[in-house]
Amino acid sequence: MPAAREVVTTRAAWPLIAHGLARTRGAGAPGAITAAAASAAALRLPALFGEVQATSLTGPASRIVGLIRSYAGLAARGWQMIMAASAQIERGPRAARRFARANVALYIESVYDAQFTLAQVGKQLVDGYRKLGGPVAFGAALPQSEIDTLAQTYSEANDRLHPHVAVRLGS
Repeated sequence: MPAAREVVTTRAAWPLIAHGLARTRGAGAPGAITAAAASAAALRLPALFGEVQATSLTGPASRIVGLIRSYAGLAARGWQMIMAASAQIERGPRAARRFARANVALYIESVYDAQFTLAQVGKQLVDGYRKLGGPVAFGAALPQSEIDTLAQTYSEANDRLHPHVAVRLGS
């Protein structure tokens, strides 16, 4: 599952960026950061979540698709920009290094926001399931046990990053 892989690689890389990128030059992006960026870039949404198909979804389903689309976009773009900032800090001209250092907090925050957004999927799923009639309405097609498993997978306990972003814009 690509989202699960992305969560694992992001959690491994998070301690390396939560307080900003390393100040020392010469090391490049550590392997954990490169792995997280590659994992986020590999995220592919199911066709149902695509731009055209998602417009046909309503109610709770549209909220969940919106969360997942936001997560995928924030994660992929955030890691892409962190990698670009790291490259500029490492090898760029002085002005580019300064710009990258001044703006990297935005990119780090987007990675945090992506994981936080993914963590909200479980809550929305449970709420939507209840709102639409729960086990009585869905029966064997979507049992409560499957909803519980999905809610645990997409939960704050499983997906939210700790510590909160500690780097500030311009640092």
